[in-house]
Amino acid sequence: QVQLVESGGGLVQAGGSLRLSCRASGRTFSTYVMGWFRQAPGKEREFVAAISRSGGETYHADSVKGRFTISRDNARNTVYLQMNSLKSEDTAIYYCATALRVTSQLKEFGSWGQGTQVTVSS
Repeated sequence: QVQLVESGGGLVQAGGSLRLSCRASGRTFSTYVMGWFRQAPGKEREFVAAISRSGGETYHADSVKGRFTISRDNARNTVYLQMNSLKSEDTAIYYCATALRVTSQLKEFGSWGQGTQVTVSS
């Protein structure tokens, strides 16, 4: 099973930017669809974005469309989430995860990282 480690979270002012990274162990990274989810205190984990194995297909939640961009580098076993124009409501723990197809359904994602905290101050 693939191991995932997120990084890049932190404290940023509203309107600012952050880039999250998720590095996977093993040689099978390119065989997985990758996704980002987030969970705010007291709320359910929600879908943010997903990307196909090659990176040619992406899918973003309406709440982040036009502000966040998912990408991947299979040579580096890494998936990224570029977050621009951050809002206070983006504050959450952000998780990356693997799936077998491009989907927003949480139940279809298998391996998960430990998460990285993003805090946006207004």
